[in-house]
Amino acid sequence: MSSGKGGVGKSTMCVNLAVALAGQGLRVGLMDTDIYGPNIPGMLGVSERPQVVAGSQLIRPAEAHGLSLISMGLLVEPGVPVIWRGPMLAKMVNQFLFSVEWGELDILLLDLPPGTGDVQLTLTQMAPLTGALIVTTSSTLALEDVGRGVQMFRQTEVPILGLIENMSTFLCDSCGTESHPFGHGGGAAAAASLDIPFLGEVPLDPAVRSGADDGTPAFLSQPESPASQAIGAISKSLLERLI
Repeated sequence: MSSGKGGVGKSTMCVNLAVALAGQGLRVGLMDTDIYGPNIPGMLGVSERPQVVAGSQLIRPAEAHGLSLISMGLLVEPGVPVIWRGPMLAKMVNQFLFSVEWGELDILLLDLPPGTGDVQLTLTQMAPLTGALIVTTSSTLALEDVGRGVQMFRQTEVPILGLIENMSTFLCDSCGTESHPFGHGGGAAAAASLDIPFLGEVPLDPAVRSGADDGTPAFLSQPESPASQAIGAISKSLLERLI
């Protein structure tokens, strides 16, 4: 799961998409590769440190909401920054991939940091990635970075599974008026111009924020919310592309 720019809701999308896929009966792992800003544990309500598997040097991933999870956020004290250069990032990504007892998984979702930096390049060199999902808003700046991300994945021969436009619409609770705070339609237009699949739009929904704050993804805590319904449809579309 990738985004060219931070702040487009990539991590909340990744968490909700993961539980949506798990809800379809898949064994889903979630690997938080945003080493500098590991927010996934909080979004899933997980705080306990992973344990080493008895008789081995493998780490047992945390379990939450039907997912297996590993994150730097489970390995450092809350609020402590990770101040590492590229080689240390590469080493940690390697350990997350190969020193975690993932077991039998159907899908391993990787939540990438924004941009096209060390973590992205390390992953493309270490593992045969099935494909990249790109999350954006319809703002001009976010869409500019989508093109850079697509170009990086193409240069590293990683297929693009699709693009998701997040925070596409907002429905006012008081008056029912629909607005587009980040613009609208840019995701579909970008997907068409870049010749990649467009998987759909997800509205700006307070349920997503409250679910992330409470540690239970909106797809589980408020399944009838507009965002949850959209994410459910996207998860089914994605699964059709993968099988």
